Amino acid sequence: MHDRLADVAAQVQAALDLAIMALPPGELRDAMAYAAQGGKRLRAFLVMESARLHGVSDAAALPVAAAVEALHAYSLVHDDLPAMDDDDLRRGQPTVHVTWSEATAILAGDALQTLAFDLLTAPAIGPDAARLALVAALARAAGAQGMVWGQALDIAAETAPEPLDLDAIILLQSGKTGALIEFAATAGPLIADADPAPLSAYAQALGLAFQIADDILDVTGNEAATGKRVGKDDAAGKATFVSLLGLDGARDRAAALADQAVAALSPYGENAGNLRELARFVIERDT
Repeated sequence: MHDRLADVAAQVQAALDLAIMALPPGELRDAMAYAAQGGKRLRAFLVMESARLHGVSDAAALPVAAAVEALHAYSLVHDDLPAMDDDDLRRGQPTVHVTWSEATAILAGDALQTLAFDLLTAPAIGPDAARLALVAALARAAGAQGMVWGQALDIAAETAPEPLDLDAIILLQSGKTGALIEFAATAGPLIADADPAPLSAYAQALGLAFQIADDILDVTGNEAATGKRVGKDDAAGKATFVSLLGLDGARDRAAALADQAVAALSPYGENAGNLRELARFVIERDT
């Protein structure tokens, strides 16, 4: 899996660099390129592997993988802003608003979001119907019923009179983190006009396991490994999977979800080996 992950990361970085460098030069383009560097590229990996499972070539899937990473980069730029999570470190580097300004960060995020949808129009992906389905699915995953909705719930929770309970956190994270992961995992069947249900079930379990692992890393991780500030949730008094389940309970829940994700892949047999390994990787990672 790790060789494939590295290969996907390299392909996606090259595709993003090519798309961004084709834009007019200036501070905006520089900030976009800066924000689009690095990261684990797990969402791109999900796109490419879900495509492979359905007989879709890397060449057809690559614009979709680049699109989901452009949109993810936009979300991180905006999440880091002072009005949102107020972070000054991302992927081991100063955040975009620290490096340039809040205005440039907002505009760079806006431009990365629109670039994502531009990438989904690439003829290489396939028929018009497939591209339209991808545009609609990404819009839903990213917007007011997906990622942005989850972020709005997260911000509202900061001033709520009582901390969120477990069900509320699961609902919040199904939007903030899970929706984009589910889009990525179901991109392959969308391109191939196949049933997305098994990969949708896989992604729902994987996305929640990923977020629990993030909460664990916020307690046990270090900034050098994670590339971002740790301990912020506890300092802010936020309810998390760790605060509600305890560290061991959170680890057990993440492991159970990884098992659930693996079980959802049974229709694909041995062909889904990389996605099975990914389910283990997301709960064992240190970044």
